[in-house]
Amino acid sequence: MKSLDLDVFLCRTDNFGVLVHDPETNLTASIDAPDADAVIKAAERRGWTITHIFTTHHHTDHVEGNLALKEKYDCEIIGPINEAVAIPGLDKTMADGDSFEFGEHTVNVIETPGHTAGHICYHFVDDKVLFAADTLFALGCGRLFERSAADMWHSLQKLAVLPDETAIYFGHEYTLSNARFALTIDPDNERLKSRAADIEAMRAEGKFTIPTTLAMEKETNPFLRAADPSIRRNLLMESRTNEEVFAEIRKRKDNF
Repeated sequence: MKSLDLDVFLCRTDNFGVLVHDPETNLTASIDAPDADAVIKAAERRGWTITHIFTTHHHTDHVEGNLALKEKYDCEIIGPINEAVAIPGLDKTMADGDSFEFGEHTVNVIETPGHTAGHICYHFVDDKVLFAADTLFALGCGRLFERSAADMWHSLQKLAVLPDETAIYFGHEYTLSNARFALTIDPDNERLKSRAADIEAMRAEGKFTIPTTLAMEKETNPFLRAADPSIRRNLLMESRTNEEVFAEIRKRKDNF
């Protein structure tokens, strides 16, 4: 089995577009469709034909290009069963625990409610790649629009048990702001301080901060570290539950 080819590019203002290409079958999936023109341009630059769209959630900045891409390529659109009525052009629904084949690559579906009620992530198991969209960012997580902090904490724990070497592709280039915020929550974390400096330099040079790894996030992302004693001391929340600590971190990020 040949490795997947991935192409990452910016859409809209700060959305990441990602094309996933299987060189053995010539299948090409767009992870979400933030902007049809940007996706088409990326596909044509690589000489790929879009055969699938893997939709993670219903927000406009992730589905706006669905119908235009479907009209151009007659591609199959896959998306979350719990948001089916809100996904334009949806052909096939996926629920938590479902799996399917993309060429010879097995894709597991992980439902991660929090940012939206039915958000799903796509885990390419053998490739050790996760497309997390707006559930898990580099040094962040999505805003809680449709479900509770406890729901999002539970969703993040479902991702945290994946292999540490899993490469995580996320939906937006928010990493610099996330790093600056993370330092207010976890100021004594030497690994975080080093990473934040690297991110400052990368963004100054116009470089993307995608992908990250699960191991890196577990070491430095405060939204995965609600159980950490140092963070709990900083927040004066030593005796509170992980869900309560996570909720406080999310509230502070909303106001950052």
